[in-house]
Formats: sequence, structure tokens, C-alpha cells
Amino acid sequence: MSDLAAFFQSIKLPVMSEAAQALIQTLNDDEVPVAQVRNIIGRDPAMSAQLLRLANSATFGLPRGVATLDDAIAMVGMAQVRTLALGACLNESFPVVAGLERKEFWNNSMTCAGYAHWLATSLQMDGQMAWLSGMMLRLGELLIAQAQPESLPEIEKLPHLPGARWDRERRLVGFSEGQITAELAHRWNFPMQIVQALQRSYDPLTEQAFSRLGAVLHLAGLLADTPYAGAQVLETLPHDVVDRLQLDLPWLHSHFPSADSFVDIGAL
Repeated sequence: MSDLAAFFQSIKLPVMSEAAQALIQTLNDDEVPVAQVRNIIGRDPAMSAQLLRLANSATFGLPRGVATLDDAIAMVGMAQVRTLALGACLNESFPVVAGLERKEFWNNSMTCAGYAHWLATSLQMDGQMAWLSGMMLRLGELLIAQAQPESLPEIEKLPHLPGARWDRERRLVGFSEGQITAELAHRWNFPMQIVQALQRSYDPLTEQAFSRLGAVLHLAGLLADTPYAGAQVLETLPHDVVDRLQLDLPWLHSHFPSADSFVDIGAL
């Protein structure tokens, strides 16, 4: 397929709930009132229930249980509540795909989100935007599975070397999963910063306009594809991207997170 428009003509877009669409519209508004976010989530009982389950998970280690949306916002933070709610909705919006193990897929996506958040906050970037973008990065593969199911076994073949899936997607489909997800995010009216970062996640240094978030997603995706990663994996990351971001490698080594600490939406 030569262009993304033709690719998207061959698939059926996942359906986003009205609440999720309304939440997306708040992502560009740094001054959105807490009550507005609470009311949007509250209109969707399924989203509310999933959010409360996530807030009560061991990941957050809260001193007491969270029973209401107001509690969740107060104890977890409004920005994180919003991105968690969107993440849970995206998880529910995509059907099971033959040839992909669903739990492994979402575990990889959550690991990518966790690393993206960690890298972004180390650079004083918006951690929640990075988390949501990292969680979305691999969604394009689910659309590839719908449009060209015959390509999926080759894309998913072992070994899963970091970055190998992206190269196989480009060879077989013409686009990386990030580029496909970027077009989906554009059609869903996500902020342009997220769209551009997803577009550039495959090779962030080839674009004229450098995207710091795109470079963060590139590194987070590589880390997520490295099973049982320890801090030593940082030495395998592409030095040109690390240098362009001006990452502090000694600090990253000493603060390397455990993947077990990341949010697990795949358990919902």
C-alpha cells in the first residue's frame, strides 16, 4: 500500500465512546476544571469502574481504598486520572486479534508507557502525555492485523529483537505501527504533539522538525521490547538519539525503574 489513506480505507476504525472523545478534547487544555473531567468520566459507568479498579491496584500503593472519582482525582492526580481513563478505554476499544496474545500485547504497551513516562519526566517533559503516547504506540499493529492479517505471523516471528517489529512492518506494509497510530490519533483529534511524536517514533532523527516526544517514544519502545531489562540495557540504546535528547545516563542508571512498577491496564 502506497499511502495511509488507502490503508485506512481497508479497515474499520475502532469506536471511541462519547466520554473518551470528550476527554481527548481536554488534553490540549491545561486549565480544564477538575469538575469537568470528573463529570465526563462519571457519565460512563464502565470507564468509571475501570478507573477505580486501576486506582485501587497495587501500583499506586495508596494508604486507603479509593471509592469515588473525587477520591481518585484527589489521591492519584487529575492529569493521571484522565490519561488512565483514556488508556482503559483504548484497551476496550480494540477487539482480540488472532495471532496476538492479548495479555502480552497490552503488557508490552504498558511497559512502553511506563518507560516513556520515566524518560519524559527525567527531561522535565509532560509525563502524562508521554505515558498516553507510549501506551498508544503499538495500536497500529492491531490495525495492520485487520488490514493485512497474512502479514502478522511474519511481523510477530521470533526472536522479538528490539525494533525488529517496526522494520518488518515497514517492509511488509509500508508503514511502522507508530505511523499508523499517528493517523488514527489524528482522526480521533488527539493533540498534534502526540500525533507528530507517533509519526516520528520509528526514526526520530530523520525528520526536519525534531520531536523530543517522538525520540522518547523510540527509546521507550526499544526498552519495552527488551525482556527482563535491567539498567545495563541503557547501553544498547542508539547513542545518537540519547545524545540528541541530552539524557543523563548516570542518573538513568541509578534510577532505572522495574517494569513491575508500571500500570497494568491489560489486567482489566
